[in-house]
Amino acid sequence: MSKLWEGRLGGNDSSLTDSFNSSISFDSRMYKQDITGSVAHAHMLSKQKIITEAEALSITEGLWEILSDIESGKLKIDYSAEDIHTFIEQELTSRIGDAGKKLHTARSRNDQVALDLRMYLRGEADEIIKLLKNLIKILNEKAKLHIDTVMPGYTHMQRAQPVTLAHYLLAYEAMFARDCLRLGDVKKRMNVSPIGSCALAGTTYDTDRFFEASLLGFDAPCVNSLDGVSDRDFCVDFLEACSLVMTHLSRFSEELIYWSGSEFGFITMSDGFSTGSSIMPQKKNPDVAELARGKTGRVYGNLMGMLTVLKGLPLAYNKDLQEDKEFVFDSADTVKACLTIFAPMCEAMTVNADKMRKAASSGFINATDCADYLTKKGLPFRDAYKITGKLVAECVITGETLETLPLDRYKEYSVLFDGDIYEAISLETCVGRRNSYGGPAYDAVKIQTEVFDKFIKNNE
Repeated sequence: MSKLWEGRLGGNDSSLTDSFNSSISFDSRMYKQDITGSVAHAHMLSKQKIITEAEALSITEGLWEILSDIESGKLKIDYSAEDIHTFIEQELTSRIGDAGKKLHTARSRNDQVALDLRMYLRGEADEIIKLLKNLIKILNEKAKLHIDTVMPGYTHMQRAQPVTLAHYLLAYEAMFARDCLRLGDVKKRMNVSPIGSCALAGTTYDTDRFFEASLLGFDAPCVNSLDGVSDRDFCVDFLEACSLVMTHLSRFSEELIYWSGSEFGFITMSDGFSTGSSIMPQKKNPDVAELARGKTGRVYGNLMGMLTVLKGLPLAYNKDLQEDKEFVFDSADTVKACLTIFAPMCEAMTVNADKMRKAASSGFINATDCADYLTKKGLPFRDAYKITGKLVAECVITGETLETLPLDRYKEYSVLFDGDIYEAISLETCVGRRNSYGGPAYDAVKIQTEVFDKFIKNNE
């Protein structure tokens, strides 16, 4: 297949150079965006009388036919072409003749590829947002089922205070909701059209960049043509957003992994989302969660790779920018794959509420409530804190818990203690009284589930 840049350079083609230079093996996935962008460009050229209406009609009909043939499998992409833009333009010319050669008037592959990539990533952002919303929906339904399931909350991986499983799940819903909003912001910032920037300095033709941008759903054309062809901030934005999605999935995976271990036993993973061992027949491994945690590294790597490519580039376009696509394509594919399997895995897992409740019953996670009990009776918090600390120390030595420690022992530490201390430090009371906005109490959690129900509904 001939090259679009033939003329200046002579023969002696190197197959090694052709292979090294080629990008069609990965940019071929943008065929639809390339064709859609070219149709809009033909309409603009016709409107501005740069080409005739008849030529524009021939071009657009030919392009839509190529799209249909690719999607039906009738037309196979030729991977000997340098890139998808070359393949489509040369296929068009072979079908409609010289009119096809006029399509590239007033544009360059530099602004063309920047346009295709922005359009492609808009669609990928929408798909990831949709998958995130589905995960939020599944977690929200599970939260509603476990609004009264008491479990330990942790700091420093030490049992800290009692919460509920619903409260825990809602924390991750909040993270994933921010991911949706962040990707929405990424879409807004990338929704600027570079087409018409040409190679770097615009064109001498009387083009209408605003019209062409509008046809393609962009808010406006980019202000500066040099920036239009060299800007890849939107790729970094997208990769940063993907990295945070994976951060949140990885944190959740970590908890699910140790929750499913025999030392915790808080949950049981479905067999459909687990694997066994080749040598230990008793094993049931949470491999899906582990893989999601592991794949986070490759998404981080793509972000760092993109930043490294950009850090030393002078204006305007440089071939280094061809590396951008594999970073964003791989990250988009990875995030979508993880979210696609993560949602049903969470839906299918079994919650062992009794084990969560048993874990919450030990570890003195109601100690703060014991201190609050004294504080509400007029003792300064620091004094109440010190007394409670001594009570816990005694329980550790004697094997008691705050719930089982006799009242006379309480009274030896403070006359403010009375029989109502046991009600005050019961786990249900500890959770139920934490009814501040965002807390784990029933009413507070119910409000949170309603917030995310509304979020899903308003963003459908």
